[in-house]
Amino acid sequence: MIEQANFDKTYTQVDFAKERLAGCEFDGCRFMNCLFSNGDLTGTDFLDCSFEDCNFMLVKISATGLKDVRFKRCKLMGFDFSQCSDFLFQVAFDSCQLDYALFSKKKMKQTRFEHCSLTECDFTACQLVESVFEDCILTGSTFFRSRLEKADFRTAIGFSIDPEENYLKKARFSHSGLAGLLGKYDLRIEA
Repeated sequence: MIEQANFDKTYTQVDFAKERLAGCEFDGCRFMNCLFSNGDLTGTDFLDCSFEDCNFMLVKISATGLKDVRFKRCKLMGFDFSQCSDFLFQVAFDSCQLDYALFSKKKMKQTRFEHCSLTECDFTACQLVESVFEDCILTGSTFFRSRLEKADFRTAIGFSIDPEENYLKKARFSHSGLAGLLGKYDLRIEA
């Protein structure tokens, strides 16, 4: 049985889908090899927590608080971050599978995405100022009316970003990434 308030605890190989977590608070907790799939995190608050090798497939997350939360090697496919609470929302991802995730309208300044698969993600109207996409795959992801100023896409691949529909001032791209900015013009860029 999980308590209402949990501080500085480590959870290893726990199946949280079988636990009632809605409305619980976790502060300074670490989750390793845990299963959240098909669970309900509605109204749950995570503050300064880390998740390693966890599975979040088909989890309910309405009004879930993610405040300074780090995910490493987690499966977050289809995770709808847009439903999470905006209050102090701050996340970081390392080697995560985030395909089909929704980030629309989230304020995510200085968010780090490292070695992540972000295929078909929705970043519509997202604020990603100074965010980093290090060695990420962004094939089919949508950037529309997004604030991407000073964002770093130098090692990202597969992205398609329309400079006329997004704010890109001082965003960083490599030479090989230029095709992702000019795709709508149907140009042939050769080395």
